[in-house]
Amino acid sequence: MKKIWLAGGCFWGVEAYFQQLKGVLATIVGYGQGNVENPSYRQVCSGLTGHTEVCEVTYDESVLSLRGVLEHFFRIIDPTALNRQGPDRGTQYRTGVYFTDEGDRQVMMDYIAAIRSRYREPIVVEVEPLRNFYPAEEYHQDYLGKTPGGYCHVNLNLARPEERKLI
Repeated sequence: MKKIWLAGGCFWGVEAYFQQLKGVLATIVGYGQGNVENPSYRQVCSGLTGHTEVCEVTYDESVLSLRGVLEHFFRIIDPTALNRQGPDRGTQYRTGVYFTDEGDRQVMMDYIAAIRSRYREPIVVEVEPLRNFYPAEEYHQDYLGKTPGGYCHVNLNLARPEERKLI
């Protein structure tokens, strides 16, 4: 099992997308990379905490490689949009991939280098060691599962059928 922390705008859609993938064992949404301990959603939305909305993804690397995780992540974000995804604006919606295994950094950097030519604008996705992560309030966990038709900027249909878990 491995973990990666993904910031791709509103964390509800990132979580819902990754929950459907083969090899993903668990997800937790929360706040990361900021300077306030255990912040609330309201504090993060103020833009004053330095946190971004993050989805912690635990995955089985024998089923889904780190490169595969990155391929999926870059499918659902605009990596050239600074501090925004879809209609969401603010530093809490910046994009990033965060790690605790230093060996993952090179895989991440190599992947971004390999796709850079697909974009006219610079890629602004942060690639950093995870500084901190605080789980969000319970009502945010599995929000789209609990709230069918809830707001989501992520196209949840981008995963091909063969990439999805059997339900």
